[in-house]
Amino acid sequence: MEILSLLMLLAAALHWGNTQSRRQRTTLLAEHLQPFQIEKRMQQLTEAYMRALGETDLQRQSQIWQIQEPVEQQLSEEFKALAQSFGQVPAPQARTLKLALPGIDKLLPQSTFDTRRALQIHAEGIERAVRNEAGLAPRDKAFTLMAEMFLMQHSCHWFCRSRAIASARMLAQHQTHYAQALNGVSPETRQAYLALVNGPALG
Repeated sequence: MEILSLLMLLAAALHWGNTQSRRQRTTLLAEHLQPFQIEKRMQQLTEAYMRALGETDLQRQSQIWQIQEPVEQQLSEEFKALAQSFGQVPAPQARTLKLALPGIDKLLPQSTFDTRRALQIHAEGIERAVRNEAGLAPRDKAFTLMAEMFLMQHSCHWFCRSRAIASARMLAQHQTHYAQALNGVSPETRQAYLALVNGPALG
């Protein structure tokens, strides 16, 4: 019974620690997101892209793509500003936990990665997709930009909660698996992102 009670106490302490840590990270990111309309622009673009992809009239489809160009530019500029703003956060507060264990960042620094760098990678990826450096057709550009947006949103949710929760939210909200978003972004984004997230092996 004593062992069972101790395990229950440890589980309660772990849950409390995780809750406090998640609340702090969520509040921190929300403070930096507050001046922007990133979520609103993401939703607008996603809905417009899906409408264009389902449009059989090529002229109407082309009009939808063109109408979204100012919104794409606004999203790119706002996310770049967010990455710059969050870049001022002190390093200890800007770590994303690979393992959802409070204090793991102090015991095993390699069990975390720098969210400031992650947001910079996403800002560059979104800007690259908006500029369409690869010269993609509008349809392919839309798929790439959606993947860049979804992966960026995944990183934000991972920072606030956990990788598992972030992946579940992406699937529920966008019917997109983590691996699908990762495969859909530009090669430059994917390479930089994986290098950051994987980092040194644990242990």
